[in-house]
Parts: sequence; C-alpha cells; structure tokens
Amino acid sequence: MNKTIKIILVDDEILFRKGISFLLSREKNISIIFEAADGEELINFLHNNLNKHPDIIIMDLKMPGINGVEATKIIHADFPKLKIIALTSYNSKSFVANMIDVGAVSYLIKNATPLELITTINEVALKGFYYTDDVMKIIQDDVLTSKKTKSIFDNNFLTTREMDVLKLICSQKSTFEIAETLFISPRTVEGHRNNLLLKTESRNIAGLVVYAVQNDIMVFNL
Repeated sequence: MNKTIKIILVDDEILFRKGISFLLSREKNISIIFEAADGEELINFLHNNLNKHPDIIIMDLKMPGINGVEATKIIHADFPKLKIIALTSYNSKSFVANMIDVGAVSYLIKNATPLELITTINEVALKGFYYTDDVMKIIQDDVLTSKKTKSIFDNNFLTTREMDVLKLICSQKSTFEIAETLFISPRTVEGHRNNLLLKTESRNIAGLVVYAVQNDIMVFNL
C-alpha cells in the first residue's frame, strides 16, 4: 500500500498510547498525526483542524470525560467519513455489539499482537472495515437475539448488481477486488456502494454488513 495512512491515537493511558505510537511509527505507510488523552481533546482537535483529519482513529473505550463510545457517536454525526477502530480491554459481546452499532469499523482487544493491530489498520484503510470471525459471529448473534424488527423490502429494493456488490463487501473484498470479480470499474463499484448506503440508511460499510445479516442476505457459517 503506497498511500500513507494517517492515524490519531486516543487513550488516557500514556504509557500504552506511547507504546502503540512507537510501534506504528516503525511502519513506513503509517503516520501518527495526533494523540489525545480523551474524547473531548480528540473532538476539539477535529473541529479546529479541518484540513488535518486522519484516515483512521484508534479509540480506547474507557476514558475520563467523553468516553470512546460517546466520542464515536459524536464523530459519526460530525465527521461520518472518519473510520474508528475500537481498541479496548473489554471483550464482552455487549461491548462489541454496542461499538459496532454506534459505528466502529473494527474492534481490537488490547492484548492483540502487534501484527494483528497493523493488519487491522491496513485492512480498514483498504476496505473500509475489518472484522475477525469472532466479531462477525457476535454481529450475527446480536442480530438474531435483538428485539429489532428486521427491515423487509420488496424484491426490487436492491438491484441484482447492488446485491452482488453487497455480498462481496460482506466477504471483506476491497473495491478493486469487487471490480475485478464483477468485471466493472472501481468507480462503478463506488457508485453501487454509495447507493447501498443511501438505500439501507447505513452510516458506513460496517452498517451494510449488519443490514445484510438482518435481512438474511448474508449468513455467516461461523
């Protein structure tokens, strides 16, 4: 990947944050542009530096003041294009499901290996989201056990091509991989993806995955 991935780290544990920063600074395609100790510091930076936004925010959940969950909600309202990776000590299904619901595009536990962290960053930068099999299983279980009523549309709600694109997105294929599979241009893939976001009222690619599971478009055998 040639493009430099701009990162903001948000964690109130200074030693941990500096350790992650040091680790990522060794990667040629990753640049740390800012570090914040809490959600308020992050949000202030984003509002005051509109020309210096990151590609990805790595967000701790448990922080004083505005915590990671609330910060994610605010950022998705104000800056919906920013991708947020939740990095936390909590591995409970409820925490994972909640962060996915508010818009996190990936979820990592703090005891993850450096390779897992770097892989996640690169996958999110390339594909827009990245969920491990465990997280995909939690998404599926959460949909099946939630009291939310599934959205039911007529057969013509999504076009055949949009369905094809959606299924490939759920298989964690990149824009270029989808284009090659369907013999269409990357720009056409982007157009179908934007239509899917509008039609399903999803905030991001991760929301499309949840939508696909909710409506039995994609069933993951995990």
